[in-house]
Amino acid sequence: MSAESSSDKFIETENDTFRNSVGTMDETGKRKWVFPRKPKGKYTNYRNYTSYIMLAIFFGLPFLKINGNPFLLINVIDRRFFIIGQPFYLQDFFILALGAVTSVIFVMLFTVVFGRIFCGWLCPQTLFMEMVFRKIEYWIEGDRNKQMKLDRQEWDAEKIRKRLLKWSAFAFISLVIAHFMFMYIVGYEEVFRIMSEGPAHHSLKFLVMIFFTMTFYFVFAWLREQVCTLVCPYGRLQGVLIDKQTINVYYDFKRGEGRSKWRNNEDRKAAGKGDCIDCHQCVVVCPTGIDIRHGQQLECVNCTACIDACDEVMEKVGLPKGLIRYATEAEIENQAAFKFTSRMKATTVFLALLIGFLGFLMYDRGSMEAKFIKPAGSTFFIKDGKITNTFIYTLLNKSNEKKILTIKVMTPAHAEITYFGPKKITLKGDEILKGNINITFPEEEIKFSKQNMVIGVFDEKGEMLDSFETTFEGPFKLLL
Repeated sequence: MSAESSSDKFIETENDTFRNSVGTMDETGKRKWVFPRKPKGKYTNYRNYTSYIMLAIFFGLPFLKINGNPFLLINVIDRRFFIIGQPFYLQDFFILALGAVTSVIFVMLFTVVFGRIFCGWLCPQTLFMEMVFRKIEYWIEGDRNKQMKLDRQEWDAEKIRKRLLKWSAFAFISLVIAHFMFMYIVGYEEVFRIMSEGPAHHSLKFLVMIFFTMTFYFVFAWLREQVCTLVCPYGRLQGVLIDKQTINVYYDFKRGEGRSKWRNNEDRKAAGKGDCIDCHQCVVVCPTGIDIRHGQQLECVNCTACIDACDEVMEKVGLPKGLIRYATEAEIENQAAFKFTSRMKATTVFLALLIGFLGFLMYDRGSMEAKFIKPAGSTFFIKDGKITNTFIYTLLNKSNEKKILTIKVMTPAHAEITYFGPKKITLKGDEILKGNINITFPEEEIKFSKQNMVIGVFDEKGEMLDSFETTFEGPFKLLL
């Protein structure tokens, strides 16, 4: 439901000053700085607990290892990739591409049914902005009214002291976030080594770190909610994905309109008034500065601050809670109770299957990759009635376990293998090994100048880990 189509259902009031402007922009197109009131309530508490878990995961994952491998490492420069402790290589990028496509489908289907829950509860921008930087701002400058007063007053000693303290805290946290982001690229050991050796020995990496620090500082100190309203593509995508069956934060306009100020001992129903007392608390608490009473808007990140603010007011005046709540547009229009519909159940099951498919793609990629290539310019040689070809093998152990391997020719039969080294090849976890072997066949078994051949790589238990199809060269024979 767009803001324009839903706005016709609402009754305008004389003091509705938020009606004709975007939350973060006035009628002239100039940005309005948002000073949201500190939220409190049931959903705010739940979001706080969620943010503690997510922040602990973010700051803890770089130090977590599985079988000696990083839990998550995306080192594009050195082409080292680890996901859930499993090494990934350039050869596996088709799996990551399929995983990316699966993730996009997941996000689209999730949004169609459950709206922008991700934005308000799990998005890194929201987590850091509302649960870290905003809380520091409240601690230093105070709540909404004190921040607005400080913003208006002259640059006296108090304002300089508070702003410098806030900006310094923002810069320090941005530096910490940049360091942890860097750990996801090169690993925490490398980051600590760079820090100990100093910027003089790592000038380029130091400049990269400063760049990311300045970027984070710019985003959280100045750009702030503009990331959600102007930059993030997910918010734009939402506009074409949601429908009347999508769960979102909605204002119950049928119950709330016509809105009117609260008067003690007034029978609002007899007076034809709705439950909305026009207190604007849902507006002043919104981190993107919108009025949820104008309908679902692209700027809404479903943070639930307006739900807590409205429920607090409803409780004080003795009216039922839920004037603003999680609901679908169809429920609001039909005044029906929330119901987990068949579509929601089916989509949830399909989303679970997508997650399972993504996990299957990540783990069903084999523990070994083998290649057998003939050296450039090489050919066969014949001795004692036997034909011999030389191959260069490349073995890649994708697992975390040490492998003791043997090489066998599957077809044709009766092959002899000569190793330039031990017959049992030992390969450590996440290791690549190259070597040479000679493969020999009796001359009478080679019927073609290029004979198809399959070479297998086996572990100690005799299980084939990988196979490779190639050709065995012999003399040209004229078949009559």
